Amino acid sequence: METSELLKKVRKIEIKTKGLSNQIFSGEYHSAFKGKGMTFSEVREYQIGDDIRAIDWNVTARFSSPYVKVFEEERELTVMLLVDVSASKEFGSTMQFKQELATELSAVLAFSAIQNNDKIGIIFFSDQIEKFIPPKKGKGHILRIIRELLNIEPQSRKTDVSNALKYFTNVIKKKSIAFLISDFLDPNYCLDNSAGEEALKIANKKHDVVALRLYDRREVKLPSVGLVKMKDAETGQFKWIDTSSRKVRNYYDQWNRVNDANLSKIFKRCGVDYTQIRTDESYVKPLMNLFKRREGR
Repeated sequence: METSELLKKVRKIEIKTKGLSNQIFSGEYHSAFKGKGMTFSEVREYQIGDDIRAIDWNVTARFSSPYVKVFEEERELTVMLLVDVSASKEFGSTMQFKQELATELSAVLAFSAIQNNDKIGIIFFSDQIEKFIPPKKGKGHILRIIRELLNIEPQSRKTDVSNALKYFTNVIKKKSIAFLISDFLDPNYCLDNSAGEEALKIANKKHDVVALRLYDRREVKLPSVGLVKMKDAETGQFKWIDTSSRKVRNYYDQWNRVNDANLSKIFKRCGVDYTQIRTDESYVKPLMNLFKRREGR
């Protein structure tokens, strides 16, 4: 992509997503993703109603008057984006490709994070780690992430979510919020294959993983348009599909329903919050609902 074109796209995404973050998501993000730790702030004299377990006995003995320790919530978080850049991201039947949707989601989350004074980092993955940008603060850092999202050319076309989760768990030592952004078209997460669970469980035990599953309506339901030559983006294989066949369409629908149910079970067993976002629909409502569910807990 030419530099001038890239800069225009970065600016367009910045204007849209920063506006959404400012106007809609900032408060919900703050409430949904709170710092988990408590840090010592100061010692002050005991007041009626204070928890006696907070009394600092050393200071109390020194001044012959009760004093308590005051703690405050540790607000600063580390936020990581794990973004699937495999070949299936290049699909979209109406408004936008899945990769474009992933870019906007990443930008919205990044701008929400820095408003909350959080660090933001990103891991691009296919079936290998394509690029890792360590967590930092600042607008310039976010714009770099957006540029990479728009311009990255992955070395591999396939998907391995578990490999990305293992890398993330190893490289990020401090507990963090991790947004896993993928279509989950990975053999380890399809149908009754639960081979992807272990890495997800381990990552969510150490960190707080949130899954954002992206999909297109044509991946859910086939239109009846006759004989169609289709290509598997990740393997490069072609196959002729008779979409006019009710049996074929029913089989396709059933496969997607079973796959969707299996993914839901995996996320539930691993204790991972998740939502689904379609390429031709606004992502505002799914994200808001996700934030509110977390805030309610």
